[in-house]
Amino acid sequence: MSLFRTKTFTPIQDEKFSLRQCLTAFDLTLLGIGAIIGAGVFVLTGIAAATHAGPGVSLSYVIAGCASLFAAFSYAELAASIGGCGSAYSYSYAGFGEIIAWIIGWDLLLEYTMSVSTVAIGWAGYVRDALQSLHIPFPQKLLINPFDGGIVNLPAIVIIMLLAILLCVGVKHSSRFNAIIVLIKLVVIAIFIFVATAHFNTANWHPFLPFGWSGVIQGAALVFFAYIGFDAVSTAAEETVKPARDLPIGIIVSVVICTLIYIIVSAILTGIVSYKTLDVASPVSSAMLSLGHPTVAAIIAAGAIVGLTSVMLVMYFGLTRVCLAISRDGLLPPFFAKIHPRTRTPVLIIVSSGIIMALISGFVPLEEAAELVNIGTLAAFTLVCGGVIMLRWKQPHLPRPFKLPFYPIVPLLGIIFCVYLMLNLPGHAWLRFVVWFAIGMVVYFYYGRKHSLAR
Repeated sequence: MSLFRTKTFTPIQDEKFSLRQCLTAFDLTLLGIGAIIGAGVFVLTGIAAATHAGPGVSLSYVIAGCASLFAAFSYAELAASIGGCGSAYSYSYAGFGEIIAWIIGWDLLLEYTMSVSTVAIGWAGYVRDALQSLHIPFPQKLLINPFDGGIVNLPAIVIIMLLAILLCVGVKHSSRFNAIIVLIKLVVIAIFIFVATAHFNTANWHPFLPFGWSGVIQGAALVFFAYIGFDAVSTAAEETVKPARDLPIGIIVSVVICTLIYIIVSAILTGIVSYKTLDVASPVSSAMLSLGHPTVAAIIAAGAIVGLTSVMLVMYFGLTRVCLAISRDGLLPPFFAKIHPRTRTPVLIIVSSGIIMALISGFVPLEEAAELVNIGTLAAFTLVCGGVIMLRWKQPHLPRPFKLPFYPIVPLLGIIFCVYLMLNLPGHAWLRFVVWFAIGMVVYFYYGRKHSLAR
């Protein structure tokens, strides 16, 4: 039995395992914006500026954005031609075979799980700031994880459980909820830009690269976390009305819009306060407080709370769909692939993964979770770009409703950018990644390979 066996992906016919088709290109674009705009603006910009890139963090977003855009074109081609809810897992299965698909699928499970948990921690930080600004008493021990001197990060646990309920109800309700949230956070970002521009001082940009060019690259490796949302868009292929047309639109448009927003916000943020003051869980609202705008700070904190909610929602959605695809192939227990007959959602996956993420977000610090997400995402993007090249060679006649431009330059640049950023992540992130990989290999050889449905 070959480890590199591949399979042909066909639409799911059995209603017990099928999802409801109801999403449009507009829905997908909003899903992408909902997932991408959030932690990067409201959380990681400050950390990256203070610890890695300084005011040059805007260049970090340019580099991370280029890597994401190259990968987005690759995702768009594979999503339109292969489809399915497995995202990079399914594309790797078609291009490289089962063992590589399992590796990347296992990697995606880590990526999505840790991304939701990381954003939940950042979300809880803004909730903490909002409670303090409104003088609402709440036990501090229930707002902080044990590593930082508390008992449990209760708000982070609560929000994940609420999102689990929403996802169980149905994807259309989730997408409408996401659309409202996207509108709110775009308005909040516009308010920040309008108010902050009056306080912009170029003196805060000196020195522009206090940590050198290596700091900009390390910052790019960190803020890359902000771009992983479009990966989740591709997991909605099976629930899209016209996937061949709408998926490329949703993926590429959302990446372009969000990259521009990130560059503008990061440039302004480091221009209104010293980058040294931004190493906090809520840098944007904290900057507004330091400039004497408590009302704007409260609005931004509220917008961040709402905006980060949409990030968690879309990434949580992506996690459940990837797990569903892996279960359908027999590499994970088949009971995960069961769909609720009324809501047409994978309720068991939603609930079980929600419990795991709630525990992580309630008891693990922010930085520890974020680094695991980045290395997993970069590995997935690298294989997707490689998958485009492999499929062009192995299946030249495969129908491709969307073809990425400047082939093979674009996927090759995607591979180069992603590998380069991976090499700039800290050693302990690689160590944890290797440990996760080893666990995945044990699961595959003791269960997945024996129960695989591929022949």
